Amino acid sequence: MSDDEVTLSVDELTEYCQTQAALLAGRTETIAAEADELLDEIDADIAELRTRMASHTSGPEAPTATPPTAGSDGDDEVTDLENRESELEAKQALAEAKQARMSAFQDLSAAYTELAADLDTTDDEREALARIVQFEREHDAPAYFEERLTVLEAVAESSE
Repeated sequence: MSDDEVTLSVDELTEYCQTQAALLAGRTETIAAEADELLDEIDADIAELRTRMASHTSGPEAPTATPPTAGSDGDDEVTDLENRESELEAKQALAEAKQARMSAFQDLSAAYTELAADLDTTDDEREALARIVQFEREHDAPAYFEERLTVLEAVAESSE
């Protein structure tokens, strides 16, 4: 599908942009749900760590018969807490990455919506196609659509 072979109308190209925006918005909702679930896990982990830390610092209600010795449960408890802290930090990093990805999807969705509105200002199919190709190249759109062919990719394949 080179510029000389435009077979789509401006209305169809506008609809394509609107569809891409809707797909991105749907993906944003999915990522948001995943991030919310992860944040809930983080909250639960933090609550559990606080409870364990509070019980650890206040100690058992009844004194133990013998003080802990080196290599005893005290060391295991510290190691476990350190491991939990590392897991929590990893989950927090993952949540931040999901939020950044969600923001990128939202931005591209909004940009596709704006492009669709801008395409309404032209009647020239070639110009509309060229604008979409340039847009998708500038925004690296194919990276957002793993299972869907973008106009940019279709044009690239047809010119090979």
